[in-house]
Amino acid sequence: MNIAIDGPAGAGKSSIAKLVAERLSFIYIDTGAMYRTMALYFMNRGINTKDQMLVESRCEEIDIRIHYENGEQQIFLNGDNVSVKIREEQVGNEASVVASYGKVREKLVALQRSMAASSDVIMDGRDIGTVVLPDADVKIYLTASSAVRAERRYKELTEKGAVCDLKKIEEDIKIRDYQDMNREISPLKQAEDAVLVDSSDMTIDQVIEEIISIVEKKRSNG
Repeated sequence: MNIAIDGPAGAGKSSIAKLVAERLSFIYIDTGAMYRTMALYFMNRGINTKDQMLVESRCEEIDIRIHYENGEQQIFLNGDNVSVKIREEQVGNEASVVASYGKVREKLVALQRSMAASSDVIMDGRDIGTVVLPDADVKIYLTASSAVRAERRYKELTEKGAVCDLKKIEEDIKIRDYQDMNREISPLKQAEDAVLVDSSDMTIDQVIEEIISIVEKKRSNG
């Protein structure tokens, strides 16, 4: 069984998908981490991610592998574990840029589909239900207002000791939304058969219960 969760940056897709996967005993695949890993490769080499031709010409140099340790996804870039490094804010912004390039998406979509074909998976991203897994058994479009998403991100960063600006975080989120929704290849949009879940006024537990109830309904209806 495949579950696709799409939605904008900061909607809590990864956290929610991970917890739902635990409840259902599914494998959780964080596709955003893959795009962040691609972006990190170019950043480490001083390659301008806005140079599409250069980025696409270097894609074959990148080897991304995913392993699971104690149920946690660990992502490796050319043999190095970069699971922590890719979570930096700048990496996320650069990932939104490289995710618009055809060769980058081609490389990662092939990896994502091969994983989904062999296991019960829950996968989150921007185009899972529309492009990567168009035949997914359950599709969720998880969103929240930009203000709520910014507040959540601000809280997450400050709890880690980072110094950040709430207004700047919301501006970055709006920019990423625009980039993701207006890119030429696989733009972010709600699949026609996806269930909309707006978490703006919901707790994490409420969102999890809502998604599990959607999954159980699908199972009972065959």
